[in-house]
Amino acid sequence: MMEISTHASNYLLPDLECLNNIGQLLVKQKVERMEVIFGIESNNKYTIKNSEGEEILYAAEENDCCTRMCLGSQRPFDIKIIDIRGNEVIHLHRDFVCCSCGFSGCQQVLEVYSPPGNLLGTVVERWSFCSPKFDIKNANGDIKYKIKGPVCLTNICGDVEFHIICTETATTVGRISKQWSGLLREVFTDADYFGISFPFDLDADMKAVMIGACFLIDFMYFENTNN
Repeated sequence: MMEISTHASNYLLPDLECLNNIGQLLVKQKVERMEVIFGIESNNKYTIKNSEGEEILYAAEENDCCTRMCLGSQRPFDIKIIDIRGNEVIHLHRDFVCCSCGFSGCQQVLEVYSPPGNLLGTVVERWSFCSPKFDIKNANGDIKYKIKGPVCLTNICGDVEFHIICTETATTVGRISKQWSGLLREVFTDADYFGISFPFDLDADMKAVMIGACFLIDFMYFENTNN
């Protein structure tokens, strides 16, 4: 676990101003030729665009080859998210968990930071009998939102939607959608397309945590190579 420094989240973090007045994001994973041709798992790389199609953030996994090949989608990881000026604005960290059942000690936990080491929040897996569920917590550990996924995670010719639910109002305020990206891409690679929607006026740190939730969902349910 990284060294944690908590901070108040009632203001817009200067480094996250690119998320201000944004209600939708498109996350696109880069197709790696080594994965397509040889089946060798490489570090994941992503571009993050706004609703106008402008690239505003870039994300890159930092891992070694042995960890990627031996642990696959269960691997621990650090992901750096940088802005268009090359500054790291979000850092994602997941420790290795040998199994994923949602019970204490076995659940997946993603920590979301604003460098250097300021905790923005966490995404914590919850036990569920039939569908994926997560808690989105702020830096103080309060559950602000919940994520509920579908029973069926197969996206044959359609999108897979994870609903973001506000705990205070018990209403759906956004979605994380695994988008259908075409037959050849789905069959021969594990490169994914995701859409994220959330309220325009949501705090920047909570938007960053929801971006982190998107990456955790990708690794847990859609990372395994099909080729």
